[in-house]
Amino acid sequence: MAASERALYTARVIFPGVTFALAFLVLVVPTPADARDAREAVRVLGLVTPNPVQAAKPFEVETPDKQLLRLSELKGKVVFLNFWATWCKPCEEEMPSMQRLYERYRNQGLVVLAISADTGGAAQVAAYLKKHNLTFPVGLDPQASVASLYGVWSVPSTFIIDKRGNRAYFANGPREWDRPPARALFESLLQ
Repeated sequence: MAASERALYTARVIFPGVTFALAFLVLVVPTPADARDAREAVRVLGLVTPNPVQAAKPFEVETPDKQLLRLSELKGKVVFLNFWATWCKPCEEEMPSMQRLYERYRNQGLVVLAISADTGGAAQVAAYLKKHNLTFPVGLDPQASVASLYGVWSVPSTFIIDKRGNRAYFANGPREWDRPPARALFESLLQ
């Protein structure tokens, strides 16, 4: 077989086989299901991934019952940081799904922390929480200092902070936080 014939044979017979084998490996050898599911969840939920990755900015807020909440005390946990207000109808729509998400994953290391932009004071927020049976931690931000720190310009806005303390994802507007795509995302983050 001449050199040109060998080259032609190699191009037609051997390389297509190698190409097929590589394509087979790419298609058959799966990426971890949770990684695929998490990527799909980000797409389905319409989340934004900061580029470059940003560390979550530290803050402290008072709760309606006069306790202090500090983001720094939540290191090593996944933090669902939501900015909302009692007068916000889309916030009211998404709060039940946040409560269900909190109930499902709080024992696995998820902290749902809702920061109220209300200026009416602790009594107004506490009454809202009681009316809607919300039990996750809530902080008060009547001067919008934490909202400003995070660049929040509308409510609801949600930042998902990973275990390393980085702002992993952002959502502007309401979401159904307890549906399968969101569960896949949080299960991936909590591993």
